[in-house]
Amino acid sequence: MSASIYSNSQISDSPYGLKLQQTITGSGAMGTATGSSVIPASIQRVYAVVIGGGGSGGSTATGGGGGGGAGGYSAGWTYVSNTVTVGAGGTSSVSATGKPGEPSVYGIVFAGGGSGGPASGSGGAAAGATTVLTTAQTTSTISYTGAPAVTGVAGATGGTGYAAGGQTAGASTGNTGGSGVCSAGGSGATGTTGTITGGAGGSGLITGGGGSAGTSGLATGGAGGQGDFFAGGVGTSGTGTSFGGGGGGAGISSAGSDASGKNGGNGGLGGGGGGGASTGGTSGAGGRGEVRLYY
Repeated sequence: MSASIYSNSQISDSPYGLKLQQTITGSGAMGTATGSSVIPASIQRVYAVVIGGGGSGGSTATGGGGGGGAGGYSAGWTYVSNTVTVGAGGTSSVSATGKPGEPSVYGIVFAGGGSGGPASGSGGAAAGATTVLTTAQTTSTISYTGAPAVTGVAGATGGTGYAAGGQTAGASTGNTGGSGVCSAGGSGATGTTGTITGGAGGSGLITGGGGSAGTSGLATGGAGGQGDFFAGGVGTSGTGTSFGGGGGGAGISSAGSDASGKNGGNGGLGGGGGGGASTGGTSGAGGRGEVRLYY
């Protein structure tokens, strides 16, 4: 049996030969926003991949802050838009809850920003199609596919899902963030004496940052989540409260940064979550979002 495969001339957005034409990293008018160009008038529709900004890690005065959640990932056909919005990553914090990432939008395709890591040490949730609430949360948001929001469950890891949920802080060992297409940050550990270890960010396409650990004993920060294309950053390890920062989560375009001392590493470009900071350190910033256009 044979089959005849042909292109229908009545369909203007035939996917044959579809190529990545633009990778946009800034907001504004098309042709002005960083990485953008004006789309030819002959193109009626494009396929857009849209990624929100990652949340920054949390920082706490004593103990360990949680890692920030990954930015959301959405994709689909859309009309050609004259403008584009690329969400910034959440900004770093000191002895405070992390900041959520900002949403990214092109046409009718949109993705939310990841949760900031709570100062309480819980891991920040990943975003779906909308931004996780302005305060740090362990519950994610619904994805563009309709996959439901996820809340962290009892146990050693956060809730697994398209956009994963975070987990509460541990005492001597932080919990691993939930895994998914977009993963949650690892939780910090609340103990301040003895051997303390922060939780790693969950694995996925875009990942959350590692949780931190602050102790007078041996402090080891959690690694940023392992991404499908890039690695998460490494947490620091050493004796005393000058160590224990969590690594940044992997973005879709670059690896997460390693932690430095008690400070968290920055999330990778394309939605990576920032690493948590311990004992009054500076948390890692979330990675900025991104828009990719195929036509």
